[in-house]
Amino acid sequence: MPIAFFDLDLTLLSVNSGSLWIRREVALGRLPLRRALRAATWLAQYQLGLTSQASMIAKAIASAAGESAAELAARTASFFETQVRSRYRPGGLAALEAHRAAGDRLVLLSSSSHFMAELVAKDLRLDAILCNRLEVGADGRLTGLTVGPVCFGEGKLVAARAALQGESLDRCTFYTDSYSDLPVLEAVGRPVVVHPDWRLARHAKQRGWASVDWMGPVQA
Repeated sequence: MPIAFFDLDLTLLSVNSGSLWIRREVALGRLPLRRALRAATWLAQYQLGLTSQASMIAKAIASAAGESAAELAARTASFFETQVRSRYRPGGLAALEAHRAAGDRLVLLSSSSHFMAELVAKDLRLDAILCNRLEVGADGRLTGLTVGPVCFGEGKLVAARAALQGESLDRCTFYTDSYSDLPVLEAVGRPVVVHPDWRLARHAKQRGWASVDWMGPVQA
C-alpha cells in the first residue's frame, strides 16, 4: 500500500507551531525569557540557513530535561485545542481525503514532538506518525534525549524507510514546505512542495516538482 507522507508545520498547518508554543509559554510565565530568546534565536538562524535545525531541535529537547511528561502532555493538549487545531490548511485536508479515498496510508512525518504529533494524528485520522519521541525516565520526567535519532533531514528519511513495511518509496508521496526535507523529497516517487521556502522553491523549479498552494487555515 503506497504511503502519503505529510509534514506538519507550514504544510498541513499554516503556522509554525513551535514559534506559537514559545510565545504561549512566555505569556503564561512557564518559559523564562532567557530560554525563550535563545529558542527564538535558534529559529531565526535556521530560517536564515545559518544553522542546522537538527542541532536546534536537539538543544530544545535537552533544555526540557527534568520536566514532567504528564504535565507537558496536558499543556500540549490545551495548546493544540486553543491555538493549533483551527489552523489546518484546507488544501491539506483535501489532499488527506484524496489519498484516503485512493487507499493510501496516511503518515505524519514531522520534527514535532510525539505529544503534538499524536494529537494531530488522532484529529485527522492518520495511520501512523514519525516524529521526535521524547525519552521519559522512570520518574516520569523528560531525560532531554529522544528515542532514536532526531527526526529531521536524513533522520526523516531513515524514519520513512523504516515505515515502508515492504513498500517502495518510489510509490510514495511526500508533501512539505521545507528545504531541510530534501532527503525525503529526493527519495520518494512523487515529491510535492507546499508553500515552499525560497531554497526549496528554487530547487523544485529546477527539478520540475509539483508545487501546490493550500491557502490559509480552516476555522474550527
